[in-house]
Amino acid sequence: MIDRPRTILQVLPRLDAGGAERVAIEIAAAARRAGHRALIAAGPGRLAPLAARAGAEVIPLDLSQKNPLSIWRNTKKLTKLIKREQVDLIHAHSRAPAWAAHGAARRAGIPFVTTYHGVYGEATRLKKRYNHIMARGARVAAVSVFISDLIKTRYNIDPEIIRLIPNGVDTAIFDPAAVRGDRAARLARAWRIEEGQPTILLPARLTGWKGQRLFIRALARLRHQEAVGILIGGDQGRHAYTRELLALAAQLGVGGRLRIAGHVDDMPAALMLADVVVNCSTEPEAFGRTIIEAQAMARIVIAAGHGGAQETIEPGVSGFLIPPHDETALASALDAVLEAGAAPRVAFGQRARAAVAARFSLEAMQAGYLGLYGELLG
Repeated sequence: MIDRPRTILQVLPRLDAGGAERVAIEIAAAARRAGHRALIAAGPGRLAPLAARAGAEVIPLDLSQKNPLSIWRNTKKLTKLIKREQVDLIHAHSRAPAWAAHGAARRAGIPFVTTYHGVYGEATRLKKRYNHIMARGARVAAVSVFISDLIKTRYNIDPEIIRLIPNGVDTAIFDPAAVRGDRAARLARAWRIEEGQPTILLPARLTGWKGQRLFIRALARLRHQEAVGILIGGDQGRHAYTRELLALAAQLGVGGRLRIAGHVDDMPAALMLADVVVNCSTEPEAFGRTIIEAQAMARIVIAAGHGGAQETIEPGVSGFLIPPHDETALASALDAVLEAGAAPRVAFGQRARAAVAARFSLEAMQAGYLGLYGELLG
């Protein structure tokens, strides 16, 4: 346990939509409830109001730049911030902010910790060195066993500093019984979903490795040609990719059955509309937060069987795994679920919700991070 109230500073590139950002906000909420002061330094984004409601003090600071001169400048800014706010510990969730935070923590003589949220490709020696900062904390939180093993394989660090802290889901917010009123109906109207029309969701930011192309090709292979596929997530300026997806859907004859919804604030309502939720990333996910959110909403999830998905899905109990990159297997799995009927899907969804509540609760994640802080500040 932490022996007295402390000031915890978390750093991110931007407080925009994303798993790492939401984890930081959830940690801040837990720190505040435990009597500590929670600061988040990051560029402004759509999640800043949510962070403030969670009790975090949001400090606007652009930490996204990767070039050495910007990192040097940000190190100086963070050093001043640590001194001014009497920060006791700094926690980095991304690489560019981590470089600046590491230097500032050394200057201030305070603990530096990281959460290893991604797989981080290592195509070059320079990229490998850039990634290495995420394994240089006094403690390194791994979001899955897959990531913990990856860290041990890649870096010559003491495995005793690694702490396995899987992401958690708030089952009070992601609860089918909590989605009342016309929240889901409004989205159905906006996405032109007819009553009773089978609906398949792929929630992920629009970028190539998240598997949107594969999803569209699987949609074209379905026996259930009445099913509509919905891509949820912003393209973050990759407008050419969005146009490519629309062109592919038109070419395959499914343009009328594809919706590109962009960013959605009300994800519980969006998931309520889904008969099936898909995670078909072509590269392994470090964890796959959308999987546990869908399971908490009692939805059936079909995911590519690699990375963190192999830990969040128990095949046949809380979801289904398919071979990665296999659009035919995805289409077959989708058809099988849609043909199962409503009652079996409801029963399966209830099992999925019970499994995720038992294994990936928000409270367990928050306790893990407060425990990690306590190891260094207790």
